[in-house]
Amino acid sequence: MKGLLEGLKVIQMGHVAAIPTAGSMLAEWGAEVIKLEPLDGEVGRLPGRSYGVPREVDLNGHVVNYIFELHNRGQKGIAINLKKPAGKEAILKLIEKTDIFMTNYEVGALKNLGMDYAGLSRVNPRLIYGFLTGYGTKGPDKDERGFDLTAAWARSGGQYMTADPSAPPPPQRFAIMDKTSAAYLVSGLLAAVIHRDRTGQGQEIDISLYHTAVWSLSTDIQAALVGRPFPRHDHAQAENPLANNYRSKDGKWFLLFNPRVEISWEELCEGLGRPDLINDQRFDTEEKRAEHNEEIIRIMDQAFATKNLNEWEPWFREKSIIYGRVQTPTEVTTDPQALVNNFFTELDYGNGAKMKVVNTPVNFHQNPAFIKGPAPELGQHTEEVLLDLGYDWDDLSKLKEDGVIL
Repeated sequence: MKGLLEGLKVIQMGHVAAIPTAGSMLAEWGAEVIKLEPLDGEVGRLPGRSYGVPREVDLNGHVVNYIFELHNRGQKGIAINLKKPAGKEAILKLIEKTDIFMTNYEVGALKNLGMDYAGLSRVNPRLIYGFLTGYGTKGPDKDERGFDLTAAWARSGGQYMTADPSAPPPPQRFAIMDKTSAAYLVSGLLAAVIHRDRTGQGQEIDISLYHTAVWSLSTDIQAALVGRPFPRHDHAQAENPLANNYRSKDGKWFLLFNPRVEISWEELCEGLGRPDLINDQRFDTEEKRAEHNEEIIRIMDQAFATKNLNEWEPWFREKSIIYGRVQTPTEVTTDPQALVNNFFTELDYGNGAKMKVVNTPVNFHQNPAFIKGPAPELGQHTEEVLLDLGYDWDDLSKLKEDGVIL
């Protein structure tokens, strides 16, 4: 079965996470995605550690960087020295046949290589060009290097708003806004393809990690824009006790989120095993309960600590109380709900080497998305791509001798 984007040709010249992830999404939806790298590879290939954990795993003797695999699976890989005239010539031939080019290289590097929109659109006026930056293409910080952690998480207000008022700002988890930016970029690129197919016009698109994060946090930002900034969450002072975190007897945390308290005060007291509170004059009206919210939260903390979470869950469901278990990533990997909905799939490297990976979240029912294979080895498809452009084996030998390709 063909993917929805069958016939669409994409080049991604990206590193680390956002642009490579956008490439993998398009590949899984049917596009031919070619990953363009320098001869020494992009920095995402480097071995090392993330949060103190090695980024490489041994799969029956086949060692892979599992983070690089997550971001680059299903793509073809070419390695070409763009600083050599013959390398630039080869890429421009490829650009002539390309629908989408996307990159997160720095502006200066792109201009020096002639790989900015002005340079490539002269070769292919129908080209859709996607450009991702840390902070945007204008302003005092337009040339600053920005990563997910700095340009998005820290500067957007996200780190501040998720911190407990009495604790230091928490570190962000890896590449959350990179993946969010990738999804927004893909939607913009495909909208531009539709416009191009209707009008013949190419398009330049830019997106920044900073703006993506501000948009993702836009409810908080909008409140600030109108002079009504939201406070940070404090467990002990939550305005609505049924929109708060609690801990059960077995030490498991869970989040209640019921912005409109549909359960009655009487039902809540009965369920918590505290019927004595029903007529307590401190809590017998909604206004009094708001006034004494810290006391209610202390009572709920004590009550929830009397039973295990699996004992509370039937009551939550009976009363339609919306809740979520606070799970570890390891617990997510075995969550029956995640498994039955195909959150995970398997990459097959051959020779018995396999690795489970997370699926992208969009499900096409008539033309399902699928992963075409593992991430490419450095330069794995260079010869295949150049032969398809009309080069012959003698040409390839000369390019290798001249240090243009591997």
